[in-house]
Amino acid sequence: MVSSLSRPVAAIWIPSHVDPIEPHLMACLDHAKRCRYGLLGIITTAPWDEVRQLMIDGKVDVVVVAEREHLPPDRTPRIEVAARGAHPPAGSLPRGPVPPRRRRPRQG
Repeated sequence: MVSSLSRPVAAIWIPSHVDPIEPHLMACLDHAKRCRYGLLGIITTAPWDEVRQLMIDGKVDVVVVAEREHLPPDRTPRIEVAARGAHPPAGSLPRGPVPPRRRRPRQG
């Protein structure tokens, strides 16, 4: 994996059945930029097992998808938090690192 001193490395995965990919790709690119991820690449033809192998091999720290429905329901690795139930509301899911807030200049 990447050292804690460097930016996490992400791959964007858009399943091959998604068409058109442009709106999903833009959402993923925006997310990766907001989270300040280093981008390994955009994967549109590989099945989930190959993407998972990138994580296992330590080549990527994060896989970004545009919609939860794009993930296979039987995917691994799979992590669930028992205190929240098997399917937490979408608004409570972690979004990755949050960039510092920018304040408006004082108006005098």
